[in-house]
Amino acid sequence: MEEHNEELHADNQQHENNTQDTITKVTGMYKDWFLDYASYVILERAVPAIEDGFKPVQRRIMHSMKDLDDGRYNKVANIVGHTMQYHPHGDASIADAMVQIGQKDLLIDTQGNWGNILTGDRAAASRYIEARLSKFALDVVFSPKITDWQLSYDGRKNEPVNLPVKFPLLLAQGAEGIAVGLSTKILPHNFIELIDASIKHLQGKRFQIYPDFPTAGIMDVSNYNDGMRGGKVRVRAKISQLDKNTLVITEIPFGTNTTSLIESILKANDKGKIKIKKIEDNTAANVEILVHLPSNISPDKTIDALYAFTNCESSISPLGCIIYDNKPLFIGVSEMLRRSTDHTVDLLKAELEIQLDELQEQWHFASLERIFIENRIYREIEEEETWEGVINAIDEGLKPHITHLKREVTVEDITRLTEIRIKRISKFDIDKAQQKIDALEENIAEVKHHLANLIAYAIDYFTRLKKQYGQGKERQTEIRIFDDVDARKVVIRNTKLYVNREEGFVGTSLRKDEYVTDCSDIDDIIVFTRDGMMQVTRVDAKTFVGKNIIHVAIFKKKDKRTIYNMIYRDGKGGASYMKRFSVTSVTRDKEYDLTQGKKGSMITYFSANPNGEAEVVTIILRQAGSIKKLKWDLDFADMSIKGRAVKGNIVTKYSIKRIELKEKGISTLKPRKIWFDDTVQRLNVDGRGELLGAFKGEDRLLIINQKGEVKTILPELTAHFDNDMIVLEKWNPEKPISAIYYDGEKERYFVKRFLVENESKVEKFITEHPKSQLELVMTDWRPMAEVVFYKQRGKDQKPNIEVNLEEFIAVKGIKALGNQLTTDKVRQINALESLPYEEPEEIAAEDMEVVDEETVEGDDDDKGSDSKVSGDGQMGLF
Repeated sequence: MEEHNEELHADNQQHENNTQDTITKVTGMYKDWFLDYASYVILERAVPAIEDGFKPVQRRIMHSMKDLDDGRYNKVANIVGHTMQYHPHGDASIADAMVQIGQKDLLIDTQGNWGNILTGDRAAASRYIEARLSKFALDVVFSPKITDWQLSYDGRKNEPVNLPVKFPLLLAQGAEGIAVGLSTKILPHNFIELIDASIKHLQGKRFQIYPDFPTAGIMDVSNYNDGMRGGKVRVRAKISQLDKNTLVITEIPFGTNTTSLIESILKANDKGKIKIKKIEDNTAANVEILVHLPSNISPDKTIDALYAFTNCESSISPLGCIIYDNKPLFIGVSEMLRRSTDHTVDLLKAELEIQLDELQEQWHFASLERIFIENRIYREIEEEETWEGVINAIDEGLKPHITHLKREVTVEDITRLTEIRIKRISKFDIDKAQQKIDALEENIAEVKHHLANLIAYAIDYFTRLKKQYGQGKERQTEIRIFDDVDARKVVIRNTKLYVNREEGFVGTSLRKDEYVTDCSDIDDIIVFTRDGMMQVTRVDAKTFVGKNIIHVAIFKKKDKRTIYNMIYRDGKGGASYMKRFSVTSVTRDKEYDLTQGKKGSMITYFSANPNGEAEVVTIILRQAGSIKKLKWDLDFADMSIKGRAVKGNIVTKYSIKRIELKEKGISTLKPRKIWFDDTVQRLNVDGRGELLGAFKGEDRLLIINQKGEVKTILPELTAHFDNDMIVLEKWNPEKPISAIYYDGEKERYFVKRFLVENESKVEKFITEHPKSQLELVMTDWRPMAEVVFYKQRGKDQKPNIEVNLEEFIAVKGIKALGNQLTTDKVRQINALESLPYEEPEEIAAEDMEVVDEETVEGDDDDKGSDSKVSGDGQMGLF
């Protein structure tokens, strides 16, 4: 066997030696092939040029459309075929690129079915749709006299190296491309804002630009990073509540369409992340997706869940890469705008210089023509027999009269003079000729003034573009700072949690054991065992947490409202202690001892109270020795709330026989202060924004919108608020609401005062006529208003009047029409300072002190997560 291996090794060695003798290294034409290919893809296909904002295929399409332009529509198939003279690729790629340009609705005037960016529907075949250049494109994209030209790929045609675009087109349209080794993703920006930023740059002022998407939606640009690598833009659909069981999506995030959005919602529903009844897509010219909810599902919570689990929120990572000097360059959008604006100034200067040369040439020849005819120099050539003699005769005849000309007279000038027709000479009008020269001199002076004041001229140019083409191009995407949606708080409880108390198991697969609550697969659960141990763990199919479980529930991090009341025995035969504590933060899967750690310690009484309730219990001791008092009541309200590691207060040093619940308690927590952060349009308890007040469990918020609708809601931190909200405050059921509104049917202003009668529904308090509108609403106790009148023809100006609404009308029902304010024509109605009123004092809210907290730690996916508390307290007697 060893001999065979040696022979085999020798044969292999010999083969290797023979192979080495015949190896030939391949160099030459293979050496740079990949680099050439990569360069071609980067420069000629995927990345746009900074000069005009076009990729090569787009530039060639625009050039072809200019070739074919006669003011009428051309079949796209015809344009595509014409473009193939310049673009060395197939017709399909050209047609797709042209449709993308057309859908941006800036450079191409389209006709036919060009697809729908909202629904994702594709455009019709190129033989069925038509296009022509838009007026804007003809105005800013083309200028043949200042265009640099090069031969097309086959050498038969000339094509532009770059088109002389006098506008930041790259930023207006955006660009996306994947090359070899790099990519680009430049987001579209707003037309008007780009012009304003260009003007600011020319004025030497600072500017900032943000994306604006044709699909509208809402956008958070906090981390935009000027569109460079590492930046991020978060985009959301615009979702509002149509009624208590219906949500409506009216705008969608950039990069999605209604089809993909609905698919993501259905997928989240199938996975149990959200719960919906059905979806209707009514999208036509505008987006309208109706999401119908089951009757027991919170609309506000579902809106957050749509952002957390579907494409209703997505993140876009921009990457500013452009071609400059035949190389890729990574820069931000501000630098792109500066370069584009400076390039526009250079192009305007080049156009002015060419225009000046042309005007001066026209002036020069017009002056020569006048001298030639006025001084009858044409007669000098009658005797000449040769062409040279004719030229010399005219030249000699002109010399005494050309001292005011700005350049020398050339042979070409004299040749042009000889081409003037006799009919024109005979009808020559000296006055008209001088008027023409004077007009040319004015034009020359104007152009020279523009060149001398080039920046002002460029600013006027951009201002004209904004005025001429800016109508209808206002910002579509709303800029807002987003609050982070915590998936654990909004996920639908799509599974059930069970517990085996005696054996110490919790999980979703223990269906034969005790049911605890509904939960989701991303929840944490908190568990207490009889030996005084506490643990927080992730929901799983089956988890061992310790025998003799006394309490298990969904855990909510930073929950200061859930208070645990506990009595425990310190060691075997030791004294008993009582404590009240909250659990706000812990380390996941770590056991915490709630006793003093002595062997044999045991919890003898335990209750979990979701709103800080403090009950009264009866302590009954065992008969032993000379103990006189064997029974007494203990009120947990007498004890302050501390951290979970506190030792507690001693109850008794004797052995407790049993503990009985005597009386359920009420909340001992102070009312909770709630603020409204207008930036993110959300409630919070962290002191951000405007303080709305201190809220007890039954307190509600009053909301009034511009449509004349009023409703009250519980102050849940997940609540959503519409943009047309004009009143948000703590609701006092006893305080009237005062409103002045215009009735569309009666064409008069009315005043009414009313109380909210149904706190569980939205009610409209102005009339339903389409022209009815809310003018003024006040929630002060004694409001005052000022009425300003129009001046009537032939009459003196009627003085303003002040109206005490409290005296003007009594409080009536919400459906009452109210009292007519005036019969005169009202110009405007202003709110005045209300009359003084002493409101009853409210109990001040105080933040609850919680000590000895720890941070939740776990794997990377678990950090910073929390979940919704089930809401039901649990009590145990041992």
